[in-house]
Amino acid sequence: MKNYVIQKGDTFSSLARQLKLKNEGILKTYHNLHCPPEDIMEEPVPGKTILIPEDPQLMTEETEPQNIAASSQEESTENAGSDEGDSTEETPQNEEQSSGKTEQQSDKEDSGSSPHEGKYFIVQKGTVQCNQGFKFPKFKVTSHQKHYWNDEEGNADYLAVTEDDLQLDPAAQPFGQCKLKPSSGGYLPCAYAPAGKWQKTYEKVKVMGKSCLTEISELMCSTGGKITILKHGQQSEIGKSQVAKANTQEQQVYNPVVDFDEFKEGTKDTDELYYS
Repeated sequence: MKNYVIQKGDTFSSLARQLKLKNEGILKTYHNLHCPPEDIMEEPVPGKTILIPEDPQLMTEETEPQNIAASSQEESTENAGSDEGDSTEETPQNEEQSSGKTEQQSDKEDSGSSPHEGKYFIVQKGTVQCNQGFKFPKFKVTSHQKHYWNDEEGNADYLAVTEDDLQLDPAAQPFGQCKLKPSSGGYLPCAYAPAGKWQKTYEKVKVMGKSCLTEISELMCSTGGKITILKHGQQSEIGKSQVAKANTQEQQVYNPVVDFDEFKEGTKDTDELYYS
């Protein structure tokens, strides 16, 4: 890998074009998976160093000049259970599941690209962060027990998180201490109090009538904190069936030193779980 110091005005999209990466999702995912926890970024921060993959499989085939400003769209896998309607009721847990990534918007839409395009859906073992807290809790899905992203076997870790899933794990003081509550003895404990439902949800995909969360979803706390997605939760482990269906190029981002095609062949005769 190589390093790059982020400049004012840089975005993941502009950096991906400048560095000739196939899409901004590869750059963001690669950095957030390989950097220390304190350097995880939802958007590029000027002055900070971002980690850049150098795998040729992740690079564009074209030799574009670095200053080209033309827009590029992320490659994304199809989203099982969604169609061209305004919203979709998701499939039961035992039916084939999608890769857990939003599909690209139809060219017929006048509004342009959706901010959710190419983003991952959030699962129960995904983690969140509060800009006024210090710890990173997981989700506790209570809105349904119906749909699992990227998992056909009904593993609770992969339950789809919806706009109504406001409980966190741990439930007590999920973000540790609160920066908005200073005292002579330090910051007072977090008193998590969600203000309404999750916002910036993906309204075109729903479970039990509830919109699903993606990496850009947000939630406000009544105390004053802003809660955002730290990790979508889908990258930690895959079983035999998921290995067979996994996108080789995407998995190389997670494990750049592994020949994933060779890895697939080696999993055909085993039922073990594999960790990335």
